[in-house]
Amino acid sequence: MKRVTRAVLFFAALIGVWQLVYMAKIWSPVLVPSPLSVARYLESATLDGTLLGATFVTLRRLCLGYVSGVLAGLPLGLLTARFKLMADTLGLIALGLQTLPSVCWVPLSLLWFGQTETAMFFVVVMGTLWSMIIATENGVRNVPPIFARAARTMGSSGLHTWTHVMLPASLPFVVSGMKQGWAFAWRSLMAAEIYVTILSGFGLGHLLHYGRELNAMEQVIGIMLVIIVIGLLADKILFSPWERFLHRRWGTEKA
Repeated sequence: MKRVTRAVLFFAALIGVWQLVYMAKIWSPVLVPSPLSVARYLESATLDGTLLGATFVTLRRLCLGYVSGVLAGLPLGLLTARFKLMADTLGLIALGLQTLPSVCWVPLSLLWFGQTETAMFFVVVMGTLWSMIIATENGVRNVPPIFARAARTMGSSGLHTWTHVMLPASLPFVVSGMKQGWAFAWRSLMAAEIYVTILSGFGLGHLLHYGRELNAMEQVIGIMLVIIVIGLLADKILFSPWERFLHRRWGTEKA
């Protein structure tokens, strides 16, 4: 409760500073709109359904591509950790492609799939896949060897050892990779929605782009705030409970 109170007070102070900057006219109102104008835009966009519809479209694309990237990256990461040939080939490729900015996948997806939902899906998967492969591989390689030896002593072998010992022991790294993959997926999708126009659904990135085209700075800042709030909620609802559970499970929780 104290953390929530501190966060609310901090954001209230930021809004106060923002209002003072607007009133002092240090920058043009076109560049720095007032908090009230941003609030009015968010209210009107919510009431007419534009904001809720765009949020739903974006989250649908994000969840579909992210889940697919996680489901593909997890077994590939295990294979990369298990076989040296995979580590020398796929592991090296994953390490290189993870450093590639997300926006670089957009022209390639447009050439391959055109202005379709498949192009969006491809960009989000590429933003998630490589982080998952690297995180899973690192997690397995950092599992103490005594775990596998103890499991073999008790009769475990082959796939059973990997699914019941190695994977659970590497979960802290896997969850970190999932969290990082979520962040990369967000960035990938926003880049795709800004540059790709799909008539089947307009997402938050499209609203951000149209705000820039119309010089509607209150729309740009308002959509940015929505994206930040969604990111914070995803962290608090999806990833923080997992991390707390794993810390308790492995006895690494702070007193």
